[in-house]
Amino acid sequence: MTTHIRTLGTTGPRVHALGLGCMGMSALYGEADRAESIATVHAALDAGMTLLDTGDFYAMGHNEMLVGEALRTAPADLRDKALTSVKFGALRDPAGGWNAYDGRPQAVKNFAAYSLQRLGVDHIDIYRIARVDPDVPIEETVGAIAELVEQGYVRHIGLSEASVDNIRRAAATAPISDLQIEYAIITRDIEREILPTTRELGIGITAYGVLSRGLISGHFTSDRQLGAGDFRAFSPRFQGDNLRHNLDLVEALRKIADEKGVTVAQIAIAWVLSRGDDIVPLVGARTRERLTESLGALDVTLDEADLAAIEEAVPAGAAAGTRYPAAQMSHLGTEH
Repeated sequence: MTTHIRTLGTTGPRVHALGLGCMGMSALYGEADRAESIATVHAALDAGMTLLDTGDFYAMGHNEMLVGEALRTAPADLRDKALTSVKFGALRDPAGGWNAYDGRPQAVKNFAAYSLQRLGVDHIDIYRIARVDPDVPIEETVGAIAELVEQGYVRHIGLSEASVDNIRRAAATAPISDLQIEYAIITRDIEREILPTTRELGIGITAYGVLSRGLISGHFTSDRQLGAGDFRAFSPRFQGDNLRHNLDLVEALRKIADEKGVTVAQIAIAWVLSRGDDIVPLVGARTRERLTESLGALDVTLDEADLAAIEEAVPAGAAAGTRYPAAQMSHLGTEH
């Protein structure tokens, strides 16, 4: 299995070709098994994956505590290689609702203090606000993280879903490791302006949603019943005619995957890997079985004919529906 290493931008850490997104182990995609989640983190570390991505607001701290437990119970040599990527700033309420974002310097340091405690670590490797706070200049938020870097509590500064303007302003304030943003075969908005900007500035991309929340995994079906707490029950891409259209795109991808003797998920992950060595896909595997499938993408080589076939089957902009409900779209740095 391929084990090449990628660097998150010119200032970021060296990581395995894939990172593990841990959010689904705690929230937004239905029930998850804690023991299996921890076993999956351990399996990822054992396979050479080093980047573990979480957020302090994922199930109101639950995900950080889960990751902390996984690190605490992992073999010491694997634990020492793990890199924590943490998002902060999203404000929740006791009912699980979502409110605003808080990027004030004093809030940044408060969030960090709690994350360090829940994770059980003495530093966070990459720290980033989940969405730029529209009421606080990005320079102030990034400046506060830079102070945490100086104090040894954070190693690298990241961004998440930021606009071109905010990326440039952040980079002028302090060295930025990477931008975490959604990127997949059916979500290619960053190719217009975001990706050229990050490459100009030497900022890496951590791509989440590479399987579009399971939509292009090859495992999602039109008759699947989603629980009330499942984000996809409200996502435009999973509704009615949009879902039927998008699953037709998946079937077009399946034909290509079948010809290569791989799965749809592996084709989708391999496509993101093919976009450049400055892009690290996050896979949201919640079980060891799905993790093994995702890791298999590292052995998939897409030649020019393959890429052309994928482009014909799923051209840019082919997906139906926006990636978030309308109420959340205003917080994003890209159009969709």
